[in-house]
Amino acid sequence: MRYDIAIVGSGPAGLSAAINGKIRNKSVIVFGNENLSNKLIKAPSIDNYLGFFEISGDELKNKFKEHIDSMGIDICQKKINNVYAMGDYFALMSGDEMYEATTVILATGVEYGKPIKGEEEFLGRGVGYCATCDAPLYKDKKVAIIGYNKESEEEANFLNEIASKTYFIPMYKNEGLMRSSNDLDSSIEVINDRPVQIHGDNLVNKVAFKEKEIDVDGVFVIKDSASPKSLVPGIETDGPHIKVDINMKTSIEGCFAAGDCVGKPYSYIKSAGQGQIAALNAVAYLDKLKIEQRKQQQQ
Repeated sequence: MRYDIAIVGSGPAGLSAAINGKIRNKSVIVFGNENLSNKLIKAPSIDNYLGFFEISGDELKNKFKEHIDSMGIDICQKKINNVYAMGDYFALMSGDEMYEATTVILATGVEYGKPIKGEEEFLGRGVGYCATCDAPLYKDKKVAIIGYNKESEEEANFLNEIASKTYFIPMYKNEGLMRSSNDLDSSIEVINDRPVQIHGDNLVNKVAFKEKEIDVDGVFVIKDSASPKSLVPGIETDGPHIKVDINMKTSIEGCFAAGDCVGKPYSYIKSAGQGQIAALNAVAYLDKLKIEQRKQQQQ
């Protein structure tokens, strides 16, 4: 199935886009997680969202959930690793699964952490963001997983079945357990230290820490969301943000973006408004395509 609009992200921008796309009778798929927005649910109090004041982030999230449920909008809990412009449609990759959509709205939020030195330089040359996608390349080789979330432990276990040696480097807090988690296979070596650089010649060959190095053939950096450049090849960015015009259009035809991923201020109500603008312009783009197709058929 080819959707009219695929939305990557289930925070205020993504959900607002989904609602407005659905109202205009477009087929919509939203990729995100069951919490909708991890950032939102952690907010202790929100006082500047019009109509909802003195409300916690979790309560506002529940309001969002009620709204999308009432409209029959489901969240597809698949992580999108890459979005490729294919001409007249977009291919969205999740592991070895592919989804198709005529337009895409990026509402991924923004990564606050800086990339590790060498991470972007060696992307595609030993550095990857999806272990399940690239695992076959590392059969009987040494790999390191730099994990920013609990889900990265699953990726480490998966790789460990294929690799000759697996290192796991947790970049998140996990109370009272210095080998990260009992969920990890016992043969995985946990390194409780912060990597400072990924080294290599043509391909990756080492991960450096302050006082030691490990030899590796590949490094997987598992984050909640990828940087825009790695997610959508060829998209124009300004630092960590996606460049958009006033209509939320990116540098790629048919691709729109909204919310924190397009720049400051990082605000829930701003994100929701931009999500609506992105959806309205995606709908206008789709309608224009239909008119052009009809004209071609009549000729």
